[in-house]
Amino acid sequence: MEKKLDLSIIILNYNGLFWLKKLLPTIDKHYLKHSKYQVEVVVVDNNSEDETVSFLQKNFKWVKVLESGKNGGFAFGNNVALRQNKARYVMLINSDTEFIENASNLDILIKYLDDNRQVAVVGPRLELSNGQLDPASHRGEPHPWAAFSYFIGLEKLFPHHQFFAQYHLGHLDLNTIHQVDAVSGAAMMVRSSAIKKVGLLDEDFFMYGEDLDWCRRFRDANYQVCFHPQVCIVHHKYKSGIKSINKKTAQKTNRFFYDAMLTYYDKYYAGKYPKFLRRIVRSYIFFKQDGN
Repeated sequence: MEKKLDLSIIILNYNGLFWLKKLLPTIDKHYLKHSKYQVEVVVVDNNSEDETVSFLQKNFKWVKVLESGKNGGFAFGNNVALRQNKARYVMLINSDTEFIENASNLDILIKYLDDNRQVAVVGPRLELSNGQLDPASHRGEPHPWAAFSYFIGLEKLFPHHQFFAQYHLGHLDLNTIHQVDAVSGAAMMVRSSAIKKVGLLDEDFFMYGEDLDWCRRFRDANYQVCFHPQVCIVHHKYKSGIKSINKKTAQKTNRFFYDAMLTYYDKYYAGKYPKFLRRIVRSYIFFKQDGN
């Protein structure tokens, strides 16, 4: 009798073979070989132009490869795997991450979800290559005041102030497990039964923002989202994002980032605030896009 699948690790890839070659061996060495659970690893390829699919099929036979057929974005690609998921939990992992010895044991997160049924999403501590916290793994709801405080630099001036640092919740203790508004899609474990109630990732977000939106929807459905610093994963951030391969790619991903801001605002705040505020938000986005 086939054992129940506990966790499906889903990695979305688009021309990221360089990073997959680094990530996959660390998952195997620092997690899979020591896990007591039934775990599968799935790579969804968003129509890469490199040799990702053939390379994985030849060299990583333990990885399940799904071809999405097009580069439809982060939400689209992950949803390809989520629709086929049969595990109790799923773990979205960026291709530019790395598991580290004695720190990246996802069994801890599985047990946490097993013990806390009200929690739908739990995120580990994401560390940048320099050892500092990736702030995207510990976020507040980006309502207008939180976003304003962050983008004009008030959060930087008062990083631990509850009023000015709401964007990244800098007043909370990073050494304890606690609720947050959102964690990063670069590393987030999600309860499959909660996904059935809330739905898949919103494909209106092409790149950036879909993790914030998903966490918001889980919270609106009375689930909790938690930060769990006892598990740590390294995020080699900006390798496939804003500071990526060339200027053209950087400009394109930068545009996705600011477009996601407006999409999120329109979805949750446009009907709650005067129309002139949206014009201000849109003007700010045009300014930032032109400035980059």
